[in-house]
Amino acid sequence: MRVSAKADYAVRALVELAGAGEGPTKGERIAQAQGIPPKFLENILLDLRRAGLVDSMRGAEGGYWLARPAAEIPIADVIRAVDGPLASVRGRRSEELAFEGSAEPLLRVWVAVRASLRQVLEAVTLADVVRGELPPVVEALTADADAWQPR
Repeated sequence: MRVSAKADYAVRALVELAGAGEGPTKGERIAQAQGIPPKFLENILLDLRRAGLVDSMRGAEGGYWLARPAAEIPIADVIRAVDGPLASVRGRRSEELAFEGSAEPLLRVWVAVRASLRQVLEAVTLADVVRGELPPVVEALTADADAWQPR
């Protein structure tokens, strides 16, 4: 899986909002705190608002805030809001694919890849990241020294 800059920035922006508490936070503050290009962040926040993950208000007292509690927003939802499905093959969902002959088992491989991504990204919420306490499935995976090896 390749995490796009858009997905990375979206997750970081929402973690910043989750850590800010209630009330509006200016986009400029989020951009500065997370080192996100402000214009890029504006487009991302628009996607997140359309997806129902943030609310916003214009004006001097305006800004952005989470539309739901941070504990109810898994990272998977954030990624889907800005990039679409967590895993796709040639831009198509696994269940839309068909393989013939000796390649037929590949369909199960791609479905398993999607399932493994879900296992992690649907388990971790914005609140988990803010608290610095990740779910056991993530802690177990990262405790394996081999997971840290680039390949």
